[in-house]
Amino acid sequence: MIKNGIRERWAAGKPVINGWLSIANPFAAEIMAAQGYDALTVDLQHGLVGYEAATTMLQALRASGVTPMVRVPWNAPGDIMKALDAGSYGIICPMINNRAEAAQFVSCMRYPPHGVRSFGPTRAVFAAGADYGQHADGEVLAFAMIETSEAMKNLDEIVSTPGLDGVYIGPADLTLGLTGRKYPTGFDREEPEMAEAIKTVLAKAHGAGIRAGLHCGTPSYAGKAVGWGFDLVTISNDVRLLAGAAQASVTTTRTAIGEQVVGVKPSSNSGY
Repeated sequence: MIKNGIRERWAAGKPVINGWLSIANPFAAEIMAAQGYDALTVDLQHGLVGYEAATTMLQALRASGVTPMVRVPWNAPGDIMKALDAGSYGIICPMINNRAEAAQFVSCMRYPPHGVRSFGPTRAVFAAGADYGQHADGEVLAFAMIETSEAMKNLDEIVSTPGLDGVYIGPADLTLGLTGRKYPTGFDREEPEMAEAIKTVLAKAHGAGIRAGLHCGTPSYAGKAVGWGFDLVTISNDVRLLAGAAQASVTTTRTAIGEQVVGVKPSSNSGY
């Protein structure tokens, strides 16, 4: 089986730079894969991607050598197992709130006797190797998303769940869960209570011997997060990168021809 590139980065003491794919198109995925990311995650929760499109996107990533992951819509066995069968090397599962939910998630990631995953790696056996069944348990990664007040209350029991490889912070939902509408939604939290919460998740994860990932809106914040000790950082997503580049191009052109720039909407720190 082809080794998991994320695990190899970590074994070498290096952080993982992850990209995010919300546009349901294999060519867009192929373009992103050529930009130097260590990993790319296909978003089936908030992105515009269904299972069939996700499979073609995973195929488009294969030639680049980037490690493919999937964020599933929910903690549902069928979604998790089908994403693995399609060739994902890691699953990010949203809204994990307690030990029982974390254990259910982990069980779907591993074949018996370590879990309840059903055997049928339809594409994975071609994409990852003919010996996939013998090695998949030790290569695929299970990330539980921490993004609610309940998850923060149950953090110790979540991070100590056997078989969980890491936690992944969704800062937009976590901010809503912990502070309500006190602050605007988005990433790259600078509020003291949110910075403390993010660092608490990081410390608890490392204390339990597992990894921690953070969804970031900008490269500068991602760099800061790596400095704190995060093992994986996601930088924006394809939608926001496209919007930001297009916006910058139009703005620069209008400025060059002497036109006033009006009606430009912010695109760097909202939505994923």
